[in-house]
Amino acid sequence: MNLGVLGSTGVVGEEVLAILAARSFPIDELRVFASERSVGRKISTPVGEVACMLPTAAAFAGLDLIIVDVEDDLAREWIPVAEAAGAVVIDNSAAFRMEPGVPLVVAEVNPEDVGARKRNIVSCPNCTTMVLLTALAPLHRITPITRMVVSTYQAVSGAGRAGIAELARQWEAGVGREVDLGQAGKHPELITSGQVWDRPIAGNVIPRAGSLASDGTTSEEAKLLHESRKILHAPELRVAATCVRVPVYVGHSMSVNVEFSGPLSAAAAGSALSSAPGVLVIDNGTGAPTALEAAGIDPVLVGRVRDDLSQANTLNLWVTGDNLRKGAALNAVQLAEIVVAE
Repeated sequence: MNLGVLGSTGVVGEEVLAILAARSFPIDELRVFASERSVGRKISTPVGEVACMLPTAAAFAGLDLIIVDVEDDLAREWIPVAEAAGAVVIDNSAAFRMEPGVPLVVAEVNPEDVGARKRNIVSCPNCTTMVLLTALAPLHRITPITRMVVSTYQAVSGAGRAGIAELARQWEAGVGREVDLGQAGKHPELITSGQVWDRPIAGNVIPRAGSLASDGTTSEEAKLLHESRKILHAPELRVAATCVRVPVYVGHSMSVNVEFSGPLSAAAAGSALSSAPGVLVIDNGTGAPTALEAAGIDPVLVGRVRDDLSQANTLNLWVTGDNLRKGAALNAVQLAEIVVAE
């Protein structure tokens, strides 16, 4: 298998390369692509150190498969070029997710959709959708979900290296200023814009992840709705989401209220989740896993599965997962494995 990785020097790209090695992905030749500032830089890969290249049509020639993790505009520019060169593309961007004929796939949820593609593109959903549906799809198979109310608590690594660096800088700058920061409402000069967010993220939560639309929703919230409908093949599914950025380095967490079309007890749900692929139940009914426990591992962690006492056919649960691994890199490699096995 001749493989390319576009976006190989980003935080997700690095995870992709590490997971390819850990899962012994079959590679005959590997080419790694990055921006102009990284051209010639040698990076560690499953086949040893490889120098980064610029993406070009000529550089894509002869590749069977390309895993892409770049910004949407770059994905729209280079993925058609990769297709024209004869490669199948596994795309982590949002560029083609909602395009008809391009399957949107979570490996544990709808792997059969990979073979139904009309173009040589298979899209991965947004990291929040990925973590959420890995946990909820096993329940949806038992009793269809009709509505979800989701509050997300999203790590700064969702904004890449810049988000990680901003949180680290702000934590360091706040040492010794805890009293003032604890009264920041009286000191508006302390509430300053950073390079990534318009409010401090250290010691704070920002109730807006993604760009804001005219109706007051954000792009992250819209993705949860539209991507969930496409992946579950449930066009009538109702989703109400509030996406929040929190001062956590890695690990997206979610508080989820799920309404079903019929009865599904917390005990039955916990039993189903305990045997679901890619899911690990932690302290079902009595406790909950945290983002730190999810960071660096593959499973999506679920806890606090309980009946909603205010409404019939409804459960509450807590979900957390590594947004860089299952939320992005791991799923991309899993989809590549499905393509290889075709």
